[in-house]
Amino acid sequence: MPSKVLRRKDKSAGIGLRAVLAAQAQAEGASASPIPSPPNDADAVRETCDSFTLESFTAADAWELGHLLYARLLPFSASKPTVVSIASANGAHVLFQAAVGSGTLPDNDAWVRRKRNAVLRFGASSWFLQCKFAGDETAFRRKFGLSEDAAGEYAIHGGAVPIRVGGVEGVVAVVVVSGLKQHEDHGVIIDVINSHWE
Repeated sequence: MPSKVLRRKDKSAGIGLRAVLAAQAQAEGASASPIPSPPNDADAVRETCDSFTLESFTAADAWELGHLLYARLLPFSASKPTVVSIASANGAHVLFQAAVGSGTLPDNDAWVRRKRNAVLRFGASSWFLQCKFAGDETAFRRKFGLSEDAAGEYAIHGGAVPIRVGGVEGVVAVVVVSGLKQHEDHGVIIDVINSHWE
């Protein structure tokens, strides 16, 4: 896990919303910059993009991050609608949630819940779990002694990333994207945080 404590590059209020407005103003059909793929090796994921430790994470930070993700995903939304969800670690307090594009379904919300549950239980990104178990859900279930029903509460598919805060023990929030291919769900979160935090 990266231990460096990151801070937002631009702490001005509304930076995320301004990014959304700029993305909306771009001509329809403008090419979107590709979402970088994260590594597939569990050790490399653990070292580079499993979780992020930030200097703070308030509701205002979640609002900015949520809008930055929305802006990054907007160019893909005509063909790949997504859900962005950021919740505190208690799981019940949603700090930001939005559908990016038309066509998301209640199933996206189920994936959000299951990915978030995996992060909260195991303290690692859902992409790390995917890589660690090579997508083998049976091996995952057996490793943790889960019944099929209990295992169904967790998704070891990329797209949920734990947020930590320097000096605070444990996960404080979970950022989830659902709707793209799982490596893209994870990759877009990593891309946006790496682009806007240092």
